[in-house]
Amino acid sequence: MARPDKVEAVQEIADRFRGSTASVVTEYRGLTTAQLTSLRRSLGSTATYRVAKNTLVKRAADDAGVDGLDSMLTGPTAIAFVEGEPVDAAKALRDFAKDNKGLVIKGGFMDGRVLTVDEVNRLADLESREVLLAKLAGAMKANLSKAAALFAAPASQVARLAQALVEKREAEGGAAATAEPAEAAEEAPATADAASGSDS
Repeated sequence: MARPDKVEAVQEIADRFRGSTASVVTEYRGLTTAQLTSLRRSLGSTATYRVAKNTLVKRAADDAGVDGLDSMLTGPTAIAFVEGEPVDAAKALRDFAKDNKGLVIKGGFMDGRVLTVDEVNRLADLESREVLLAKLAGAMKANLSKAAALFAAPASQVARLAQALVEKREAEGGAAATAEPAEAAEEAPATADAASGSDS
């Protein structure tokens, strides 16, 4: 019969697997308590770094439907359960491992599949969500400025064209008004001639 504390630990780890955007499996052989504290501090609020026995992690992973981690669960194991941005957590772990050889990244799990060590490192090489959003916002701002210029140019051209059409119509209307009295004057003698002819 499983001990209550182990059952509780398995449940807690399984819940962390379910509630995480990603998880990174590490081996922390030789790290001191102070170094582990420093690592947790570098992860900040983006991840929870949990030391656990491999047997408990295997059971928890099975309960949570996380497959493919068994080969990574050897030696002293700790898992970073990422609640925030996976890129930030991967960077923190990668950078810490560079300075502290006792930390070894063994792989991870994200989006329903296992991550290799290389994939975790490539994730760490990506720019953070904040940086990408800032770049996207800058690109959108630049495009909107270009779009505004594109919209402004045709609008001004249409306004000039409309004004030119108004002036043309006014000019044509004036010419037509001038032509009407002239035509009436030409018709008047013809009418007079017709009248005099009828008298004779």
